[in-house]
Amino acid sequence: MRFVVIDVETANPQMRSICQIGVVGFEDGREVFADSTLIDPEDYFAPFNERLHGIGPSKVVGAPAFSQARAWIAERLQDQIAISHSAFDRLALRQAAARYEVEDVNCRWLDSLMVARRAWPSLAAEGYGLATLASAFGIKFQHHDALEDARAAGLIMLRAIDESGVDLEGWFDRCAAPPRSHKSVARTGDGDGPLLGEVVVITGTLSLPRQKVADLVHEAGGAVDSSVTKRTTLLVVGDQDVSRLAGKDRSAKQVKAEQLMESGLAIRIIQETDLQALIN
Repeated sequence: MRFVVIDVETANPQMRSICQIGVVGFEDGREVFADSTLIDPEDYFAPFNERLHGIGPSKVVGAPAFSQARAWIAERLQDQIAISHSAFDRLALRQAAARYEVEDVNCRWLDSLMVARRAWPSLAAEGYGLATLASAFGIKFQHHDALEDARAAGLIMLRAIDESGVDLEGWFDRCAAPPRSHKSVARTGDGDGPLLGEVVVITGTLSLPRQKVADLVHEAGGAVDSSVTKRTTLLVVGDQDVSRLAGKDRSAKQVKAEQLMESGLAIRIIQETDLQALIN
C-alpha cells in the first residue's frame, strides 16, 4: 500500500498562484519521505494569505517558478496514488500547469475529505476540515504549512484505512459512488461531491444568478449561507472583483472574511470561475 499526499499554499485567491508545495509519501502504513519547496508564484501576495502561511515576496526570492518545479513534482507524483484533502490542491496544480502551458502530472487522485465523510459520519456536525479532524484524532501539526498539512492528511487517511478495514482501492470505489439526488433547492450541506464539508458565502457580481450558483453548490455537497460567520469555509467573489482583494472597495462580506482569517479561521477566498471548475 503506497500513496503520496500533496498540499499547496497560494499567494492570493487565484488557485494557480502556488507559493509552496508539500509532499509526503507513505508505504505500508508508515511515512517514507517528506519534501517541500517554495515556489515563486510570479504574482502578487495578498496580505491575508501572507499572514495565514507566513510566506511573502522576500521568502520566494530565488525559488523556482511552477514551470521550473514541474519535474520536481512529477518525480514524486507521476503514476502514483495522490491524495489531497479536498479538491483545492489538485485544482491549483492543474490551473498552474495550464498557466505555464506545461503538462499536468498523471496520477490517480483520491480526496481524503471525501474519505473522512464516509469513514466518520458521526463527525458531520463538527465538519471534515483538516484542522477539525486533526484535533479530533490528536494529530499535532502547524496548519497552513504545506508539508505539515500533507502529513496530517496522510495520517488521517491511514486512520480511515485502519478503522474501516477498507483498503485504498476500496476507498476509490466508495468515493466514486454517485451523489444523492436533491429535489429541494434548500442550501444545506447534506449532499456529496467536491464541496462536501464546505460552507459557502457568495459576494460580488457573478456571471450566473446567485440562486443558480447556490443550487450548484448544494448539488456539489456544500452548504450556502447568506452571510459570513465563524462557520464559513469558502467565500466566492465575482471574477471582476478579485483585483480588489489587494485594494479598496471590498464588500462587507469580504472584509469580514479577512478579519476571521486573521483570527485563525480557515476561510478561503476564490473567484467564481474557480468555483465552477471545482464543481465541474
